[in-house]
Amino acid sequence: MPTSNAILPPSKLLMLLLAAISAGLSACASSPASKIVVPENLQVPAAQQFLAETNASGVQIYTCSTSKTDVNKYEWSFKAPEAELFNANGKKIGKHYAGPSWESEDGSKVVAEVKARNDGPVASAIPWLLLSAKSTSGNGVFSKVSYIQRLATEAGKAPVDGCSKANFGSELRVPYTALYRYFTAA
Repeated sequence: MPTSNAILPPSKLLMLLLAAISAGLSACASSPASKIVVPENLQVPAAQQFLAETNASGVQIYTCSTSKTDVNKYEWSFKAPEAELFNANGKKIGKHYAGPSWESEDGSKVVAEVKARNDGPVASAIPWLLLSAKSTSGNGVFSKVSYIQRLATEAGKAPVDGCSKANFGSELRVPYTALYRYFTAA
């Protein structure tokens, strides 16, 4: 295959350079993380520093049970999450499950509790959360976590109907995605 040592004219080179820069900026602008405005009540304390973030893909599990406000009615009650965690390159790096717990493939784990919630911008999605670590274990990335933000949620809410005496005790698995950001003490 012949090679070319031809030099591009400056105008052509400039157009290619501008196109490459524009494409790069477009890719950054369309990144979900770049569009996230974290509500005030979900901000981590000032003494925290960003540690890592993962994308989660999985399900929110609900159980059909009696209503908390009326024993003659039925509703879907949250049971637990079940999701895989991925880094920015799409590589699976852990899992998220009941507790709520986040476990890395390096063996580290954090169990957290909800400190604040926000409905987020999408009405059909589960709320955004701020969580604080109750316990950590192992010797890896999640063993250093003190706060977690759940942001950019999509779907995951239980339906408002479909739970009745006829299917009392049944489970419903509702797909969801979210972005989790992890923080550690500075």
